[in-house]
Amino acid sequence: MKLAKRTGLLGGSFNPAHGGHRRITQFAMAALGLDEVWWLVSPGNPLKPRDGMASHEARYRSALRQARRAPIRVTTIETALRTRYTIDTLRLLKRRYPAREFVWLMGADNLAQFHRWKAWRDIARTMPIAVIARPGYEGAAVASPAMAWLERYRIAPATFRRGEWSAPSLVNLRFDPDSRSATAIRRGDPEWARRLPTGPLFDQVTHRRIFDSQGPA
Repeated sequence: MKLAKRTGLLGGSFNPAHGGHRRITQFAMAALGLDEVWWLVSPGNPLKPRDGMASHEARYRSALRQARRAPIRVTTIETALRTRYTIDTLRLLKRRYPAREFVWLMGADNLAQFHRWKAWRDIARTMPIAVIARPGYEGAAVASPAMAWLERYRIAPATFRRGEWSAPSLVNLRFDPDSRSATAIRRGDPEWARRLPTGPLFDQVTHRRIFDSQGPA
């Protein structure tokens, strides 16, 4: 019997993607025994302001650059699925890819506000959640309403690797802090999107051609 391909899902704006995204992804893969991780480049986060947000195409191109030569697939599948909220995306992914065993990856900064997400308890019931520590957010994450509910479902990474879990499950991942941030990159280099490569783009999950322009103008 063929085992399900264990796949991590990391959603975000990737505005821009940077080495910190790659590092936490590779760490999560090793800690959880994942076969690969999909970076879901969001067309727009309802909880984030649009000011300073680069185009979807520019953010996708930056993610492609950071994912090179790693078992990471970059995708705009939320656009193809026409979903706006995480719960709808995850439900459709599970239906479309039944041979995969998904786990939702997120930083502690997102856990701190997870209770504001639409149907957040249903997200936890849909697939396991692995939370990656981020400098400066640990206190807020531990004190959050979502953590108060998820605490009872906490399991160790080794337990997850053995497949001894059922959703809801929460795995806390700790590793050496990475101080890099998209906010700092944008402040230091406001024109980052203009220097990205151009040319046709294909989604690494759906394999369809995406975006009509030839560059991230």
